[in-house]
Amino acid sequence: MANFETVEVKTDLLILGGGMAACGAAVEAAHWAKKNNLKVAVVDKAAMDRSGAVAMGLSAINQYVDLTSGNNTIKDYVDYVRNDLMGVTREDLVANIARHVDSSVHLFEKWGLPIWKDKDGNYVHEGRWQLMINGESYKVIVAEAAKNAMAELGDLGEIFERVFITHPLVDGDRCVGAVGFSVREEKFYVFKARAVLAAMGGAVHVFKPRSSGEGQGRAWYPPWNSGSSAFFTIQAGAEMTCQEVRFIPVRFKDAYGPVGAWFLLFKSRATNALGETYMQTRRPELENWAPYGMVKPVPANLRNWLMMLDVMEGKGPIYMRTEEAIQKIAESEGDEKAAKKKLKELEAEAWEDFLDMTISQAILWAAQNIQPEKAPSEIAAAEPYFIGSHSGASGAWVSGPKDLAPEGYFWGYDNMTTVKGLFAAGDASGASSHKFSSGSHAEGRIAAKAAINFIVKENPPAEANYGDLDALKKEILQPLDNFETNKDKTTDPETNPHYILPRMYMMRLQKMMDEYAGGVTAQFTTSQKNLERCLELLGMLKEDSKNLAARDLHELMRCWENVQRTYQAEAHVRSILFREETRWPGYYFRSDKPKMDKEWEVFVNCKYDAKTGEWEMKKVPIKHIF
Repeated sequence: MANFETVEVKTDLLILGGGMAACGAAVEAAHWAKKNNLKVAVVDKAAMDRSGAVAMGLSAINQYVDLTSGNNTIKDYVDYVRNDLMGVTREDLVANIARHVDSSVHLFEKWGLPIWKDKDGNYVHEGRWQLMINGESYKVIVAEAAKNAMAELGDLGEIFERVFITHPLVDGDRCVGAVGFSVREEKFYVFKARAVLAAMGGAVHVFKPRSSGEGQGRAWYPPWNSGSSAFFTIQAGAEMTCQEVRFIPVRFKDAYGPVGAWFLLFKSRATNALGETYMQTRRPELENWAPYGMVKPVPANLRNWLMMLDVMEGKGPIYMRTEEAIQKIAESEGDEKAAKKKLKELEAEAWEDFLDMTISQAILWAAQNIQPEKAPSEIAAAEPYFIGSHSGASGAWVSGPKDLAPEGYFWGYDNMTTVKGLFAAGDASGASSHKFSSGSHAEGRIAAKAAINFIVKENPPAEANYGDLDALKKEILQPLDNFETNKDKTTDPETNPHYILPRMYMMRLQKMMDEYAGGVTAQFTTSQKNLERCLELLGMLKEDSKNLAARDLHELMRCWENVQRTYQAEAHVRSILFREETRWPGYYFRSDKPKMDKEWEVFVNCKYDAKTGEWEMKKVPIKHIF
């Protein structure tokens, strides 16, 4: 610890993260900061060019409302999101993003993103709300725009990469900065700010993944997302929402390739091993989840549920009938020559869908001798993830916009959490799902503009009570000391009674969440007694986290990633336990409360007191704006 230099950075707005929301925030913040002579700093634990959920690329933009065409309205999108989340959504937040998202998409195209066009020059839609793109360099393009915007600030703009943020700095009821460390140099960073915007992504590897051993890093959601946003906002004392709403995507098995283009663009169907279409044979089951089981499109969790019922009945594996879809489209061309030409085009598009965003799936197809135009490919439900931007909704409870938010949903500034000066966007903000990449970028812009507005109007002091920074530094670097002090007490550094290495800790967390909180092994099923046992084990794990050990800076990051996952896990378990119903079968099923209950059509919110270690759980009513 003595070798670590303390680097102090003072700024007005501190943006934490490097993904789509953070990039949107940087672009917007730079514009308004320049007008008001304010400083902006962006801190990313990776490198912005390939940071966040869009790092590898993307084959579609999943939120484009297309308001100018007149085909869709903001209400249409809000209805879609509310129905997909079985009635639990903040309509004001969803509407606010929906009315701004198209402008972000147009910016992407302006910056150089290739969006598919038809012969008339119109965007090619994958589905009602989705656009097809050539998106291998999607994130690079968006990050370049963010960096350019920050560069225009000159000395007022700073970007820090490879700096891992751990804790918030809080003075009373106000967030005044953050601390962290470099993952490349022996430097401890103290960021002092007048407002902070959290956009550090969601969480993966809280549950045991389907892929194990050498394939453990193959998750659908990026493995470096460790719950940094949740941990930061929880530790700051922010009220959290929808922590029980995990997301389980159905993806091509083992390499997690996307299925959206196959269902929406290729019009493919999924069947069980007997060739039965479970969405048809299981349709009567949807009536048990009325009214949301009867809407179109069928909510994502219920589509999962019908598939899972087939699997639990022994009718698996489940297959995406790629060969049917491709042949059907090719044959619709008419003559044989045109059909062959179309077949080649479709085959290329099928491979490109993966090469744009999930290269490992293309490799797996090749390894398993799968030709999509000739044979089907397995699909399966992945392990649970925590993600506020996709079909999940976990995140911080934030203020809506003044012109849309119902009473109680607005407290001064768009996207500000219940902690003054702490804003959240992307996966960090809750109850506003289906914003995906474009909506996260738009929400980052919304939150950044509001944060600058907060600084200008409230004029918070530049200095604050930051607490005992030396003690915090010691706590954060303690895993390095734990290893150095005890490494010679055993002949094998992997096994030592005095410390626990981050990989061992993570496996322990994943095992308890998998078995007791409804993971893959438990067929996503849990109960009150299982959840209570999980909380007991989590309590022991949190005690043992004091003994985490790190051999280098990389493992120090891994140590704190696991601490972050632990708090995300606890918020999740407590929220599922508090909500006494099953509202999202296909995401999780409570065997002791197997039905949906109208009385629980509410938000479940929670708040953690870092001083006492106590959690407060409460119901918050859902208020409609449409």
